[in-house]
Order: sequence, then C-alpha cells, then structure tokens
Amino acid sequence: MNKNTKVLALKYRPQVFEDLIGQEIVSETILNSIKANKIPNAYLFTGIRGVGKTTIARIIAKSLNCKKGIDSISKTDSCENCHCEAIANSNHIDVLEMDAASKTGVDDVRDLIEFSRYGPTSAKYKIFIIDEVHMLSKQAFNALLKTLEEPPEYLKFIFATTEIKKIPITVISRCQRFDLSRIKSSELLKFIKDIKDKEGGKVSDDALRLIVKISEGSVRDALSLLDRALLTLDSNVELDLKSAQKIFGFFDKSQLIELFEFILKGKESKVIEIYRKIYDQGIEPKVFINDFLELLYYFKNINSLTLEGTNFSLNDEEFRRIKNLSDQIDSKVLILFWQFTISTLDELSVVSNQYLSIEMFLIRLMHLGSIKSNDEQDIDMDNSLKTIETKEQSKTVNQIKNISQEEKSKPEIQTEIKSEKKSLIKSLEELIAVCSKHREVKLKYELEKNVNLVKFEKNLIEISFNESLDKNFVKDLSSKLFEWTGERWIITFSQLKGEISVENKKKDLKKLIIDKSKKSQIYQDVLKNFPDAELIDVDLNGKENSND
Repeated sequence: MNKNTKVLALKYRPQVFEDLIGQEIVSETILNSIKANKIPNAYLFTGIRGVGKTTIARIIAKSLNCKKGIDSISKTDSCENCHCEAIANSNHIDVLEMDAASKTGVDDVRDLIEFSRYGPTSAKYKIFIIDEVHMLSKQAFNALLKTLEEPPEYLKFIFATTEIKKIPITVISRCQRFDLSRIKSSELLKFIKDIKDKEGGKVSDDALRLIVKISEGSVRDALSLLDRALLTLDSNVELDLKSAQKIFGFFDKSQLIELFEFILKGKESKVIEIYRKIYDQGIEPKVFINDFLELLYYFKNINSLTLEGTNFSLNDEEFRRIKNLSDQIDSKVLILFWQFTISTLDELSVVSNQYLSIEMFLIRLMHLGSIKSNDEQDIDMDNSLKTIETKEQSKTVNQIKNISQEEKSKPEIQTEIKSEKKSLIKSLEELIAVCSKHREVKLKYELEKNVNLVKFEKNLIEISFNESLDKNFVKDLSSKLFEWTGERWIITFSQLKGEISVENKKKDLKKLIIDKSKKSQIYQDVLKNFPDAELIDVDLNGKENSND
C-alpha cells in the first residue's frame, strides 16, 4: 500500500521510541532495560484506547530483533535485510500478534504454548503480542501461567489491555507492568497541528482544539478525527469551529451559555427556542445533558481554573462569559441544578420521548433558578437538596438505611391466613428453624451465612450490612414472615457491627468442643490403641451442645 493512501493513524504510527508522545518515562525505562540486557519475561501495557500500547509492543519487538542493534533503528527507513520492516507490517514469522477478543479459549493458548516450544526461525527472539489480553478466559490464563513464569530464553510476551482489573493478579505479578497515561491536551494539539501542516490541510486552531477535546487523550482518535476534517471540505476552504462542530456532532458552547442565562431569567420561550435549535443540529439528548453537566462544573469552579485547564472545551469568549456569570449565581443553586441534571440523565434511559423529557427538565430548572438568597427560601432549597439526595442515595445498594416493607396489593389475603399457619418467632434461631421447616433453603442459607444480628424483637429485625447478602433478601424475608406470622415485620440495616454469623458461631463452638474432647481421657485412650486417629468433626445436634 502506498504510504500516501494510508489513513493518518497508520501513516504516522511511531516506528521508534523517539516518535512516541506523552509516554517519555515508559519509553526511557524500556530503552534502558534493553540496552542493559535486563529484559523481562513479559511486558504488560495498560491504558485507554489509542495511547500506544500495540505500537510500543511492535517497537519493542523491533528493538529486540534488529540486526544492527537498538541504537541503529531508523525513524524513517527500515534496515536492509533486517526484521524491522516485517515486524512493522505485522507479517514476521517470529513475531506473532494475537487478538484475545477473538481467541479467548484455553485451546488457543495451548496452541500458543505448543508453538513456543520451538525456537525462532530467523530472529533472535520469538515474541508473542497479545492484544486485549483481559478477554482471555480463566482457564486460558491458568494454562499460560507456567510458561509465563519460566519461558525459554528466546521467548518474550507482550500484553496490552484496556481493562487491567479483569486480569488475574497471578498474571500481573509475572509481568513488568507499564501504565500508559492519556496524552496531555497541549501535546496532542501540537502533534496534530504538525501533521495537519505536513498534509497541507486547512483546519483552524479552534477546530483542532475541538478534535483534541473529543479524542479525550487518545492519539488514534485524534488522528481519525483529523482525517475526517481534512476530507470533509474543499482543499481551498479552511475548516472553522462551526463546521467542525457539525461534522463531529458538537454544538457551540455559546448557545448553551445563552440558554443557561435565560434559565436564570425565567424566560421559558427563549429557553425552549434555543434548545430546539440545538436539537435540530443533531445533538442527542444524552449528549446535551452531559455537556450541560460540564457547563455546571465550569460555573462552580471557574475561579480555580485556567483557560488551558478546561481541556480546550471553551474558547476565550466563552471562558469570560462563564466567569462573569458565575459571580451572580449562588453555589447552592448550582448544586441543586447538578442534582436535577443527574436525575434527568437517569430518566432518559426509561422515557420513550427523550426530547420532551429535556424540555420539561429545562422548565423545572427555570423554577429552581428563581430561588433567592433570603433565609426562608434557603431553607426550602436545603430541603429540596435533601429530598433529591435521598432519592439518589436510595438507588445505592451499599447504603445503610431503614427499609420499610411494601403492603400487598390485595388486603383480603390477610383474612385468608389460617390460624394454624401462624408462627411465633422470637429469635434468629427460631426463624432459621421455620425456614428449614418450610424448605426455604435460600433464606436459610442467607440467615446462617451472611446475617450479622444486631437486634431481634417483636416484628423487628436489625442486622448489620453485609455486601454478600442477596439483594432481594429483605423483600423475600419480609414476604415470608408475613405469610408465616400474619404480621408485618420491619427489617433494618444498622451501622453497628452486630454478632458473628450463625455459621461462624457453629464453627467456633465446634472448635471449642474438639479442643475440649482432645483433652479428655477417652480421647487419649483411643490414641493409644489407634495412634493415627484424629478427631476432625463433631455433631452439634447431639449432646455436644450441652454444658457438661
């Protein structure tokens, strides 16, 4: 393929360490280790998409196998009769690149291991580059462990992943890990600006800044967007910010600032008019909400930010307007706006008409924007904040809170409960026994293993929070308690630690009985006749539970 016909992300892909941007520390460390011949068995690179993980892997492969040595690798021309060009083109016989997203099974890894038993054909090292390594199955990782820890001298592994948390710690510990950072906005802007000049493209600096913002620190994303920008308009016309916003689906932030001003003034018709213009530009409601949240952040923290610190999201004029307007807005109003906006973002996933939902959201904000700073209204706003916070916090699983039980839809069910069904439950142990009687195995398991009792009273059970507890436990237990007793029960979570679980109580009791039994004369007599004998268990349902 002619180099000039390649997309920019391939055409300007770094070929040596010096070409990399934003990863200087990583490059220097690897370079020094190769020069010192202290090469690890496996490298592990992690970071967001497009920051250079696979690129660095190929550069390492070239550096290890170049016939002229690492210092002789050319930035532009490949070495004659060397391995560098083949590695760069991903067609070298001794450098195998595998996409773990498509080859996830243990059989694929076993084939890889089998292939690794044979030395390199022509190069110094046989290198396996595995991209998206976190996609491998658990069995595949286990099959790889031994080879990874003690590979042959000629074999090196290079892993790349965007999800480091999904990789087993046993694998990570066998690798030399490098965390690749997002590319700084200033560095990325300079990089794509240089490429724009090399390509002879006409793109304004504001449009380039927009590309940097959208790419979020990814070089590959930035080059792909630049490719689109260079191909969109006639070569004689410069791509300005407004045209770039239309191409990439972004709208002018000045429109959003103007909309915010009219919200505070309570001018409903103007607010709706501006939003409809934004919507007509092809902006999705969720994108609008996210940009609105970003704007709220700037209003709240503009005094502690610099223009460069906004990641090129704002131009000079927008920065000035936000700074002037922020002095007129109470921080409490901004926080209240933020909470309502977050709530609306959740609503968008369940409503059928997102467009109408956004319009109602803006109308609600106008009423909130009329809040003044007198004492009475401050109190109302605080109460509103508490209401919103309570609503948001109710969605959090790990929150410690009192849970009130729902009434059944048909009250006549209560009258149908026969007296013989009613049970009197006075303790946790009795509750477990009732669960066992009614064959509620799941509830019995949770009560024994994951419940730490704080208080057990009539129609009230208080337990400490346990993350292992099934999310439907409270609902299921309260329903069954009503069925068994004919009465409503309240189950609450407490901040107190509570007692140890029933299962742990049994384990402690069993250990105590075993230790006591081992000291008895009967046990000693048994050992005399059967030296290999050992007491390993006791029956807690027998007389061992007595106090003798």
